[in-house]
Amino acid sequence: MGLRIIVLAKQVPDTRNVGKDAMKEDGTINRAVLPAIFNPEDLNALEQALRLKEAYPGTTISLLTMGPGRAAEIIREGLYRGADNGYLLTDRAFAGADTLATSYALSMAIRKIKDYDLIICGRQAIDGDTAQVGPQVAEKLGLSQITYAEEITKIDNGKVTVKRRLEKGIETVEGKLPIVITVNGTAAECRPRNAKLVQKYKHAKTSTERKETPGYEELYDARPYLNLAEWSVADVNADTALCGLSGSPTKVKKIENIVFQAKESVTLDSSDEAIDNLMKELIANHTIG
Repeated sequence: MGLRIIVLAKQVPDTRNVGKDAMKEDGTINRAVLPAIFNPEDLNALEQALRLKEAYPGTTISLLTMGPGRAAEIIREGLYRGADNGYLLTDRAFAGADTLATSYALSMAIRKIKDYDLIICGRQAIDGDTAQVGPQVAEKLGLSQITYAEEITKIDNGKVTVKRRLEKGIETVEGKLPIVITVNGTAAECRPRNAKLVQKYKHAKTSTERKETPGYEELYDARPYLNLAEWSVADVNADTALCGLSGSPTKVKKIENIVFQAKESVTLDSSDEAIDNLMKELIANHTIG
């Protein structure tokens, strides 16, 4: 019997291209000026789900993401790699959410999906680095959790076995299904897009996207798998007071743009004496040692 897996994925700003306009006055990210990418550790999580799909025939993978309309691209990227369907949570009421409001919205969507054995997500997103959403989702759903996963090795008799990468080594643990698992960036990289799947799902769109690009009505009637679910706050029966900025107790008070610059430099030749003197200086000022 196959597994029912939900992969939590996030479209994040590429933090390698952060400029002076990256933050708004209210302390939230100005996503409009930054390139959007699939959160790296969520890709690691997707790969673990895809490996389980290969190992256990009949397994289905659903992607769940929250964001503006353009975040549907994350679902398509998952479909191109082997996922089966996806859900986009999009509503102005979700905007500006911190981890508490985000986990609440995701947990409400998961309750609407209902049937699942595993919820897998990346350890953290590169636009926040909090590592809080996965554990908070588990808490809100009343599920056990395994964090820092590097490999999901097997599932048997309603239990999952996971190798965890910890600071001082590897730990192997078991957990009872259903369960939430967060995956490290040290886990296997996600496979590339599959050309056949790109051709199959390139026209997969949400209802809003279909309205913006008319002309394919017959295609969506004939191929239901191209219709991506798009849910609002009302669709998941969420309380607007607990969503977005209104449901976010975390507030950014101040932002500073800090550029590190060397005040002085030393040019060394390749002699043993020069290297020896440098090592002595670094040890003396406690840079090393």
